[in-house]
Amino acid sequence: MTKQIDHRRVADALRAAARPLTRVRGRRAGPRARRRLGRPDYPRSGRSGWRRWVPSWRQTLAALFTGLAALVGVVTVAYVRTEIPEDLNGFATQQDNVYYWADGSPMARTGWVRRQEMPLEKIPEDVRWAVLAAENANFYSDPGVSASGVTRALWKTIGDGDTQGGSTITQQYVKNVYLSQDRSFTRKFTEVLLAIKVDRHHSKDRILEDYLNTSWFGRGTYGLQRASQAYYGKDVTQLNASEGAFLAALLKGASLYDPAISRANRERAVERWAWTLDRMVEIGRLSAEERARYTAFPEPRVPTRPSSAGGQSGYLVELAETYAKRAGRISDAQFDLGGYQVYTTFEKPRTTALTKAVNDARAALDPKRREADRFARFGAASVAPDGRILAVHGGPDYQKQAFNESNAATVPAGTVFTPFVYAAALEHGVRRERGGPRTPVTPTTVYDGDNGVPLRTPEGPYWDRAGKMVKGTNLDGRSHGRISLRRAMAESADAPFLQLGMDVGLDQVRRTAQAAGLLASSFGPPVPDFALGNSTPSAIRMASAYSMFAAQGTHTEPYSVLRVTHKGEPVPLATPRRQRAISPTVADQVTDALTRGTSDGRTGADGTVADGSANGGTVADGTIAGRAGGTRDDTARWYAGYTPAEATAVVVYRMDLTKSLAPLPLRGLGGDSTAGSDRPAGIWNQYTHAMAGANGTAGRAASHIGGKTR
Repeated sequence: MTKQIDHRRVADALRAAARPLTRVRGRRAGPRARRRLGRPDYPRSGRSGWRRWVPSWRQTLAALFTGLAALVGVVTVAYVRTEIPEDLNGFATQQDNVYYWADGSPMARTGWVRRQEMPLEKIPEDVRWAVLAAENANFYSDPGVSASGVTRALWKTIGDGDTQGGSTITQQYVKNVYLSQDRSFTRKFTEVLLAIKVDRHHSKDRILEDYLNTSWFGRGTYGLQRASQAYYGKDVTQLNASEGAFLAALLKGASLYDPAISRANRERAVERWAWTLDRMVEIGRLSAEERARYTAFPEPRVPTRPSSAGGQSGYLVELAETYAKRAGRISDAQFDLGGYQVYTTFEKPRTTALTKAVNDARAALDPKRREADRFARFGAASVAPDGRILAVHGGPDYQKQAFNESNAATVPAGTVFTPFVYAAALEHGVRRERGGPRTPVTPTTVYDGDNGVPLRTPEGPYWDRAGKMVKGTNLDGRSHGRISLRRAMAESADAPFLQLGMDVGLDQVRRTAQAAGLLASSFGPPVPDFALGNSTPSAIRMASAYSMFAAQGTHTEPYSVLRVTHKGEPVPLATPRRQRAISPTVADQVTDALTRGTSDGRTGADGTVADGSANGGTVADGTIAGRAGGTRDDTARWYAGYTPAEATAVVVYRMDLTKSLAPLPLRGLGGDSTAGSDRPAGIWNQYTHAMAGANGTAGRAASHIGGKTR
């Protein structure tokens, strides 16, 4: 008998089969059902809370294998497509750096970089292994890269964006000759691929030879041969292991290990040198007996500058190069590659006139017959009110003496500093009572100008640490009686400014002088003599500070470069900003005090300042403002003055550079009992008078200085 079909049950079964298999018996499908559908069981079923999000070991393993396969694929494709470039970096075709005067005419050419090939077999084995011990002891066995080093570099890239560290010699060579010096992840990745490929295509000896011939060792040298000549004056074939160990240290950065740069550099170099020799013993490339012979650090020679920048041009080039690197953020290595055009602020006519004035004064000395004439230095500089350094006299000849006499920061300013005390008092007033209000000061405010007047504080006389009462003294030894501040400035009465500095507050005087352009690092200790110039600014900085008065109270940091180009493209430079130091009224009041003529109210017959104790004067029928100055111990004589066009500072001092940077007494200089007190003023007058005659309009322009018509 045929069984009757239940159509209702069949229909229910068909509908159930047609439903999505997401539930089984009223529950979500399990892992097996999901695997049948090709879907991962994630978030994991059958678990609750955070456990649902923890992948299984199978899932973790699959993800790792998938990621690894993808990474291998990407690296493989990148490696296959990476080719060793045919052309090297720009150092293989070096260029000179060219410097120009302010008018655009060529001033000097410098060519630091020189490179000379040296076959590997001619480089002493000890020298080679000194480099390998310091940089990459496993060079001959590694595959061109260091796995641990690359890992550290990648970790630093992820952490702080720095890709330094961990490079093999092959990697360093690839970076030096094929790639840029930027520190990006892409550059590091390319470096690794190229290093592996270079290691496979070239022998280790060839890589090492190319590395030693192309690496930068500082002092403008690329290659071990030129480095050997620059630091030891001999060919690399004559180097020993000790000298090689020092040169190997330079590969870490010549700016950090060249002993000629700083004492800290020398300490680092000695430490690295000793470590390298010990490392050579450790890896079996230097015997303990030979290591024991190298106990003294092999001092390199004093650096020389193989360039055309002789005479005064050398000093100008040095200033411009330093400024261009700092303002343009150009590294030493980049600058030494050459190709830069540096347009300076230096004016050739001014430089010529200033040099002649100094040379005439220098010619009057006789160091062979008079001991007091030995070691005489003449620093001089002119700075425009907008900060441009117009002229500098740095010394007799840069090739003979690299020390820049106009940039010495160990010579006391003396009483040429007093205009800043005067300006601080006019700007901020004085406080004679402890915690009391400030009292305004004017040019007619009267002070005691007698020689030997006791210095006072709100509590009474000022006593030094030795228990002696400090007294105000005038450099000229005269007593001036009750005297106004304006007249005290005009007559070079110094005692009133010693007391004025205490009344204003030495901290306030310091802030005013710093705002005017003097460097904080040059300031002397905060004792009463601070007001009379125990600070040690250079002639450049003093001229810059006096230019603030010419600019009616605003100051611009001195600069020596107008613009820099490289391969026809401008290099961005940080531009100095003008800042307010004192009010225009105060600047005019200071200028008025500095244009009152000589101490006896007269000017010289030729219209210039009559003697070294004078302030102000005239030149080419135009008024100029100026101040003579000296130190109590007579180690420096100054004259600083200005017109609307420029400020010029001249300092005469003695210094034995072979012993120290401390100035020596000027007593007997030139056979003069006054120690040549008028020499700075004479140089200043000759230079300023020459420029006034050359320009024709300088005198007329100078007559407006300090006035509202400026």
